[in-house]
Amino acid sequence: MFWQFIYNILVVPAMFIGFHGARCCNPKIQEGVKGRKNVFAELTNQLQAARDLKKTVWFHFTSVGEFEQAKPLIEAIYADTRIVLTFFSPSVAPNARSYPYADAAVYLPLDTPRNAERLLRFIEPTLIVFSKFDIWPNLVWKAAKRDIPIVVVAGTLHAESKRLSRFAKPFFRSVHRHIRVHCAISEADAARFQELCSPTHEIIVTGDTRYEQVYRRATAVDPDAEFFHGQATLKRPILIAGSTYAEDEKVLLPAYRLLRERIPKDFPHLILVPHEPTLERIKEIRGHLGRAELAHFCFSELTPGIDLSAMDVLIVDKVGLLAKLYGVADIAFVGGSFRGSVHNVMEPAAMGKPVVFGPTIQNAYEASLLVDRGGAKLVRDARQLADTIAVWLKDDAARAAAGNIGKQLIAENLGAVARTLAHLREYV
Repeated sequence: MFWQFIYNILVVPAMFIGFHGARCCNPKIQEGVKGRKNVFAELTNQLQAARDLKKTVWFHFTSVGEFEQAKPLIEAIYADTRIVLTFFSPSVAPNARSYPYADAAVYLPLDTPRNAERLLRFIEPTLIVFSKFDIWPNLVWKAAKRDIPIVVVAGTLHAESKRLSRFAKPFFRSVHRHIRVHCAISEADAARFQELCSPTHEIIVTGDTRYEQVYRRATAVDPDAEFFHGQATLKRPILIAGSTYAEDEKVLLPAYRLLRERIPKDFPHLILVPHEPTLERIKEIRGHLGRAELAHFCFSELTPGIDLSAMDVLIVDKVGLLAKLYGVADIAFVGGSFRGSVHNVMEPAAMGKPVVFGPTIQNAYEASLLVDRGGAKLVRDARQLADTIAVWLKDDAARAAAGNIGKQLIAENLGAVARTLAHLREYV
């Protein structure tokens, strides 16, 4: 009760003030606040139209990556289980709402005791599943009072997590002790979860369910399909920069200019895929490329028969193409790691592409595995990035070997879905 009092008196009001205060200067937060205004009305309407089944599983995830981890589990139980999705980030909202295997999908409202009670009363879940680490205390405490089982899937708790700090650990123990099963992605994560649980808690290493999702998508992509006009005229090597932010591009573009100076014959075409291709971001990128005197097109400008041989950079101003683009890459740079957390490194690895990224990878265990085995390189600045790409471009055998290591790593880690489902099926 002490920690519940502290959380609801101090933390929840601080979150409310923080979100509403930040929305004036952050469009993403503004979108999230707006999306939560009519959550319960939306949920009511969606549940009224939902399938009439005896059991309901409520999946919660924070953003796109965690949703990908949940998808193979959702699809495995969908036929005889009603599925309700809640999410935190606006980035995943369109995908979750259009997902064909969901009976309802809404933003998770602020984690107040009242909101948690209302959600449980509306949804009446047989089981609550948290994906990865986005676990909300009031929801856990209220579900525990109703004796609703809670499972964490693809659980991750990195070594530097603040949850393990001296002052935070007692609070998080008051939350995690109500979770029936922690399905962790690795032995190290399981050991860290154990610090927040009693010795009698069920903590199992099941692996990361995203491996199956990524593998399935990678094997479905036709790498020879000409999906953009002018692809056949790209005669130089292709560097794909996937899901980038401005912070990534501040390193990537200087590295690209260094490559132009060092290896003019093998100077690669760069296909740049910003994480959020808004009009403002595209304008910003074009400005940088113009000042650097790099010839460029936007994907939306391509026409049949266009000759791209003299093009340096193609800016992809459309969503949903990255997986296909990785299929034609010689090298993949994955964004996010110069901003805060690396994005999906599994996707290019599953397609046998050597991968390079920046220093912030503590959110992705698979990224450190790739580095340890030699399937990826971690770089800290533009010069290191240019050096890494240049070495791989000059050495076909080294590039192929790195790609094969990544592909093998994905294959070795298949099976997490079946192992995790075994524990979910105990409750549904």
